[in-house]
Formats: sequence, C-alpha cells, structure tokens
Amino acid sequence: MKNSIKSLGSLSPEKRQLFGQLLRKKGIGAQPRNIIPLRNDSEPLAASFLQEGMWFLDQLDPGKATYNVPGATRLKGHLDKEALDKALSEIIRRHESLRTIFAQKNGTPLQVIIPAQPLHLQVINLEDLADKEREAEVVRLATEEARKPFDLSRGPLCRFFLIRLGEEEHVLVLNIHHIVTDGWSMGVFTRELVALYEPFTKGKPSPLPELPIQFPDFAIWQRKWLREKVLEEQLSFWKKQLSGAPPALELPTDRPRPQFQTSRGNHKTMIFPKPLSDALRALAQREDFTLFETLLAAFKTLLSFYGKQDDIVVGSPVANRNRSELEGMIGYFVNMLPLRTDLSGNPSFRELLGRVHKSTMASYAHPDLPFGKLVEELKIERDPSRNPIFQVEFILLTYEHAPAVYGYGFRSPIKRSLELSDLTLTPVEVESGVAKFDLVVLLWDIPEGVSGTFEYNADLFDASTIAGMIELFEILLKKIIGQPEARLEELKGFLAQKRRSDKNLQQGRKKINFQKLQKIRRKTLVAIATKS
Repeated sequence: MKNSIKSLGSLSPEKRQLFGQLLRKKGIGAQPRNIIPLRNDSEPLAASFLQEGMWFLDQLDPGKATYNVPGATRLKGHLDKEALDKALSEIIRRHESLRTIFAQKNGTPLQVIIPAQPLHLQVINLEDLADKEREAEVVRLATEEARKPFDLSRGPLCRFFLIRLGEEEHVLVLNIHHIVTDGWSMGVFTRELVALYEPFTKGKPSPLPELPIQFPDFAIWQRKWLREKVLEEQLSFWKKQLSGAPPALELPTDRPRPQFQTSRGNHKTMIFPKPLSDALRALAQREDFTLFETLLAAFKTLLSFYGKQDDIVVGSPVANRNRSELEGMIGYFVNMLPLRTDLSGNPSFRELLGRVHKSTMASYAHPDLPFGKLVEELKIERDPSRNPIFQVEFILLTYEHAPAVYGYGFRSPIKRSLELSDLTLTPVEVESGVAKFDLVVLLWDIPEGVSGTFEYNADLFDASTIAGMIELFEILLKKIIGQPEARLEELKGFLAQKRRSDKNLQQGRKKINFQKLQKIRRKTLVAIATKS
C-alpha cells in the first residue's frame, strides 16, 4: 500500500488531475465541487491575479515582446483557406480570452470582451521567389511577428497570418500574448483546430459543445474564493517553505549582471539519445519516482556544482486547472511554483530523490496562490537585476498539452507532425531572441527520447558556456544511471574532473591549430621569398 500511495503521489500534477477525474467518473473518492458560477452581467470584469501581475509588468516596461507566445507551422497538402478562416474564427468566438483587451480603473486592470468578428487571414504570397530566398523570407516574417509587441489596451491579443509558398504549401504564423494563453491552452487550441477544420471543409457545423464558463467567470470567482481562510492556508505553507531561502542562485556568468534585468535571450538545443532516455525512465520507475523528479534532482545537482550552493530554489510551472470546467478553456492559468531542495549533508542521489519528491509534492499540494501574489505577500525586497525567489526554471512537457508543431519562438530538436484532414503540420523554427529568466531548461518527454532546449539570458552567458553545461548534464545523467547510490560530493568531483579534462583538450586543440597556422605561415613566407 505504501508503494502504491507513493507512486500515486509521484505522478505529475496533470496526471494526478486526470487520475482524480477517472476516480470521480467511477464514483470513487471526493464528490465533485460546485461548478464555477457564470458571472453577473452587472459585475465589473476584474482580471485574474496572474493577469493583473502580467499587466503591471507591461505597465512598468511597455512595448516589449517578452511575454509573446509566437509560433509558425508549415501546412503541406491541399489547404481549404475558407475552412481555416472559419475554424480560427470559431475558436476565437468560443473563447472570450482571445477577444479580451484590458482597460484600467483606479490603477487596476479590467477585462473588456470584444464582440466576435469573422477572421479573414491575410495571405503573403512568396511563390515567385527562389526556394532559398523563399525560406529565408518565411523565417524573417515569422521572426518579425514573434518580436512584435502587443498593446494590451487596444488588442487584438492574438494575431494570425498565412504565407503562401506554393499550391500545396503554406505557413501559418501565429502570435498570442501570454496574458490570455499558456502552454496547456495551445493544446486546447490545437485539438479544437483539428476538430473544426475537417467538418468546415465539408460545410458541416461545429461539433464542439459550448464551454460551461468563460475565463472572466473564473477570474471573478478566483478573487472571491482566494481570500481569508484559503489565502491564509496557502500563505502559511509558502512562508514556511521559503523561510531562510537564499535570495538568489549565483551561477557564474560570462559578463557582469546588468543593473536592470534584461530579456535578450538565445537557445541551445539538447537531445538525449533514446537509450539514455529509456535508462532514465527505467531508473525513475525502479526508484519509484517520476521522470520529472529524477531529471530535476540531477539538474539541481548540476546547479549546485556550478553555483556552489546547497539550498536550491528552481521555478516550475503547474497547469493549475484542478477543476473540470477549466480543462477545455484557453486562458492564462499556469502558475509558477518555487521548488526548494536542501542538498546539504552530502546525500546520495537516491536520498536526494527522496528530498526532491517530498518538497515537490508538498508544493504541488499548494498550487493556488498566484506567484505575483506570493511575492507581494512575502514582502520580498526586489532586486531590479533579477527575478525574485528563483532565477532558473525547469519544465518537462508532454506533447498532448504543449504540441510541438508551432516552434514557439525557440530552437528545439523536437520535430513532430500533426495530421489535419488533407494537411500535415510541422514546426517552423523561429528564434524570438527572448529569455524570461537567467536560465530555462525546457524538455519534452516523447517516445523518441527526452529532448529540448536551454533558454538563456545572452547578456549573462555565452553560447559556449551553455553548451558546456548541456554536455555536463548529459555526463551527469549517465553517471547517475550507473551509480544512483553515489553521493553528491562524488558526483560534483566527477563533473569537475570532466570539465578540467575538457578544458585541457580544448587548450590542446587550440595549441595544435596555432602550430599548424604558424607552419602554414612559415611555408607561405618561404615560398614568397623564393619567388622573389
């Protein structure tokens, strides 16, 4: 029984949520709660706590593309543009969040819902260009859109256009502000696009039922619910959980940290071979933990090695859709949880896994306090040069909740396809040039293997530094798979030795290359002198 309980507890938040739904359908466990009520038409449409926090960030530093959610997907096959227009129009009509702009009253944001209007995609025709020029122009146009800011007070907060490359090849470019969407929402968007496009090509009506509630209903309910007893319970946990935590994770940087935080970013891809990915899954299963917890424990070991700290706080997103009526909605629900782990006392990696599991499960049991509200309530002294509480984020995604067919504005080794009637969708890689934190590790767990990208602040780190970090992460994982009983100091000593060996090898290569250049130079000078 103990192992069964532990196995259930170690499920990801999304899988625990799905498991709970299954139990409720079978009449097992807690009874479903009352559905969130529809709003009263006379009520002002307050923004949710998370929207309010993002709105304030935009007010402080307007005209930036930091919180854009861009994407571009290649459509190969016969495209029915009218059906695509109609499908996108229906998605926007169904979800008030995609028709939201923000007004302000007494310094606080209010949601304003714009009436639904048919969408007619602008088409940019590149058929006349040569292949190479055409692809370069696709990337330029998609990159330009990814870096284009939104005006939250005017909208629209979602933009789409189509690039025509040929009779049976197009690119759909999209850009949505994070204040009205999140990763899970992109899964909802994709499922609805698939469900709507084919019927619309045949002149059939939408097969989708109307949503039980809309995002403004949730926002109004949340503000009434998250107060007094509920707020105090959440705050009590987080105050205890973060008491005495270090103000920052001091990773060594290649350049001095700017006085004010910047968002100039870049990305470096990471691909774990399938045998390594399978071995990691097997280790997690054998030790009775999740793959997320196993990777997070290894990553925190790596951060401890670089930062020389044994109290590590890393941010990680939680879907925060623990009510059935929120599952099919597009909106900004995702919340950031600070996951703190004590690495002191030279524990074995097995022991560290237990610590990560315990702290992670405790944090996942208290997901409702919006991160901005947490920062406000903890009265943390703000450092304008960095994010409060944590500066590094760690994410493990699944394909169904964050479809890897849009590119999302960063380089990724994940190249998934999606069938849509007579079309095949594949991602177009676009570099948004944005980093929200010092470092973000974003991984996908797919059958072919665990792969992803390191997003880093380019004003702090060089590409070569991040490449070295990725290499050491993979080396560390291989070591852990073979020796899960190894202690942290042994693992960090192993990493130090590997890094020294790598530096010596690089210096050796530089010396050999320099000697070769000198030799070529001498031969050239001799040849010139002989001719003279």
